[in-house]
This record gives sequence, C-alpha cells and structure tokens, in this order.
Amino acid sequence: MDEVLVPGLPPVIAIDGPSASGKGTVAARVAAELGFQYLDSGALYRAAAVASLQRGIAPDDEPALVELVSGLALRFEGERIFMNGIDVSDAIRTEEAGVRSSQVASVPGVRAALLALQRSLRIAPGLVADGRDMGTVVFPDALFKVFLTASAAVRAARRHKQLIEKGLSANLEGLLRDLEARDERDRTRAVAPLAAAPGAQVIDSDHLGVAEVVDQVLEGYRHAV
Repeated sequence: MDEVLVPGLPPVIAIDGPSASGKGTVAARVAAELGFQYLDSGALYRAAAVASLQRGIAPDDEPALVELVSGLALRFEGERIFMNGIDVSDAIRTEEAGVRSSQVASVPGVRAALLALQRSLRIAPGLVADGRDMGTVVFPDALFKVFLTASAAVRAARRHKQLIEKGLSANLEGLLRDLEARDERDRTRAVAPLAAAPGAQVIDSDHLGVAEVVDQVLEGYRHAV
C-alpha cells in the first residue's frame, strides 16, 4: 500500500532508530519547538501489544491480531495515549509490552492496519513522527529524515535508569539482552526492516545529551526547508 504523494501536504520530520535510542523524547521536543503534531508510532504498536496480552492472543496469530488492531480506538492527548477510552500511557511502557510490541510489529497485517492511522496524523502545520519505518515506509516523502542511534550498552543503561526512576524493577543485563534480541528482530524482519532511510541524517547519541540531539535535528530541518 503505497502513499500517494500530493504536493502541498504538511511537512514531516521522520525520526527513526532502534529501541531506547531516545527518538521519542527527541521527537516530542522537536514537535513542541516547532508547534507540530507528534506521532509516537511505537506507542501504537505497544498499545496493540498490551491489548493482545490482555486478550491472550498469541504474537503469531495474524488473523486475530489484525482483527484486534482494526477494532482498537486509539486517541492521543499530548504524550498520553488512550485505548478504548482507558489511559494506557504507563502500561505500554513496561518491558513486557516492549518485547511483545516488537513481535507484533513484525506481523504484516498489523503494520498494514496501522498505516492509515499513522498517515492521518499528518496535519498542518506539520508532523514529527518517530519509529522504525517512518522515513522508509510511512512517510517516504518526509521533508527531513533522521536516523538516531546509540550502542546497545548505552541504550540499555538509559532504559534501566528510566525504569528505576519510575519505581519499576529492572535488571541491566536482562535489558541489554532484550535490546540486542529486539534489534536483531527489527533488522531482519521481512516487512519494513529497521534501516536508515536514503538521505537520512544519521546521529549517534552515545556521547550527546537530548538537548544536543534536538538542536541537530532542528538545524537540519531548517536547512531542509
């Protein structure tokens, strides 16, 4: 299902990258700075993952997953996400939801079902979208594309710190193993594998703070306009 590119559509900044690379935080701040709509595509897959766990649907049961996703009522309010009227913003951030979302995201039917919803969020004055295939599949005509990355060890340490600060238990070694396994699934899946889009600005955030990455994205976008 290819997007029909129409001149005059609101601009899109597509920020892709592996899990825990900081793309969500960066994208939200860039969107706030520019006054753009923000799409956390990972939240959509995590919501689908939580729903599948709640209903006991196996991650490889494509017909049941597609039916489930097609019937979900998802709503964004700032950085909060509601599923069927219930705030699931915290539930979708657990490690269990993260692991299941990576499995669910590899199902072709699920990706197709969520594609139209993601594209519908492209509204004026613009959109900042983060995920794993924003610049390659969902918004191939994005005005500015970024691939944000960091080493698995750095990403695991950041995720560990985030979970501890939220009062959740976390094991650093286990997080690292999960991230490496997720990276492998994302890179090798048959549909929309994780990869930098052609022409994307690659930013390695191993030694950069969030503000520094945000500044680089804003500078790159302003040069692209």
